[in-house]
Amino acid sequence: MAKHTLIALVEDKPGVLNRVASLFRRRGFNIESIAVGHTELASISRMTMVVDGTASSVEQVRKQLDKLIDVVKVTDITEDSMVARELALIKVTATPATRSEIIQIVDIFRANIVDVSADSVVVEVSGDEDKVESLLRLLKGFGIKEIARTGRIAMTRGATGPILVEEERPRRERAHPKKKKGVSEISNL
Repeated sequence: MAKHTLIALVEDKPGVLNRVASLFRRRGFNIESIAVGHTELASISRMTMVVDGTASSVEQVRKQLDKLIDVVKVTDITEDSMVARELALIKVTATPATRSEIIQIVDIFRANIVDVSADSVVVEVSGDEDKVESLLRLLKGFGIKEIARTGRIAMTRGATGPILVEEERPRRERAHPKKKKGVSEISNL
């Protein structure tokens, strides 16, 4: 099984995340990470999901997601050239004796210390998953108190991407007449 990165453009309404997660649950898929945020369009949110599965099983789930009324478009960008990043906040035990060594490691990774207290520091790191994992391994020796990670966010390189859906407009309007407003807004880009 391989990790797949799915991008879903959805209507920005309550309950959409629950419906998407329920579909994965019913199909027996574990969502490794999910990140949701607003797009450049006021009524559309973007979900970036990372799931494990075979290409055919992930394609089945993608097709089922695409049928949900609040979903505008779903794309598997796993095979595309993409930019993918993750953000992590890491609270590390820091004594006066270890603080300078932690700062040196943080600098090497081009991360930032965003909070300092008497017994700890909070490190912010962004980058690909390997960078985050490498920094975590190095900081583990100092004692990690807490970790918060966003999961992967991603987009394809260049002009192509899931947001360009002009060719899909007629099909989506027939399949989901209630979605005309959101689809036409996207199509006008």
